Amino acid sequence: MDPVRPDLVPDAELSRDEMEALQRDIAAAAVFTDDVPIDPGLLSNPLAAAASEGEPPIVAGVDQSFLQDEDGTEDRALSAVVAMQGGEVIERVHAVTPLEIPYIPGLLSFREGRPILAALEELSVDPDLLLFDGSGRIHFRQAGIATHMGVVLDAPCIGVAKSLLCGRPRSDVENLAEGTRVAIEANARVDAPEGTLIGYAVQTRQYDSPDRYINPLYVSPGHRVGPETAADVVLALTTSYKLPEPVRLADSYADEAKRDALD
Repeated sequence: MDPVRPDLVPDAELSRDEMEALQRDIAAAAVFTDDVPIDPGLLSNPLAAAASEGEPPIVAGVDQSFLQDEDGTEDRALSAVVAMQGGEVIERVHAVTPLEIPYIPGLLSFREGRPILAALEELSVDPDLLLFDGSGRIHFRQAGIATHMGVVLDAPCIGVAKSLLCGRPRSDVENLAEGTRVAIEANARVDAPEGTLIGYAVQTRQYDSPDRYINPLYVSPGHRVGPETAADVVLALTTSYKLPEPVRLADSYADEAKRDALD
């Protein structure tokens, strides 16, 4: 996958103000509605795809691990991509690249974006949809890593985060029943009109016990996908684990590749 908007590729040489300004440009270019047909029912079910007389969409999960120098400082990113079709893994690729800046809240894509793009260049297949371990529109400037990468690649993308970066749930998200979703709306910390729907808390798995519970995932559109479809997709791609399979397998593959790199 090659950038369609090379002018928006993350640049670690920019100042913080310039990075934030670029994020606002990215948010303005992003499409937070469905503009390509995505049927969540076809994503992991080859029989349903066969019945529809079409190939199942290719969905890629993206995650990262990090390598340290001799002093214990993280100096390289290992970006992993797992492409799936009809519930089966069809390709795994990764790339190891230097980390150019430290982690700064809200500017994750400037630290991890180029490493991710390097890994995506290794893919021989062309994904119909990308899922990122990180935020999309649920972001201070509506430009999390799924949105940044989505606009750069002009590809449908979804952000799947384990914690809520900003915004406000419209109702309680504690101990939700499996399959429940709760709207996340913009608050004063988000560059969007107060109350704008920016994503969902999605309860993909839950314990059958009153004594413990699993927290929801925070799912948001990255680019060319609406919030409802993003939530539908994550639920459709979740099996017996909390994370949707493409992201879970990318996380596992990143750890595997990291072990191999250290051997």
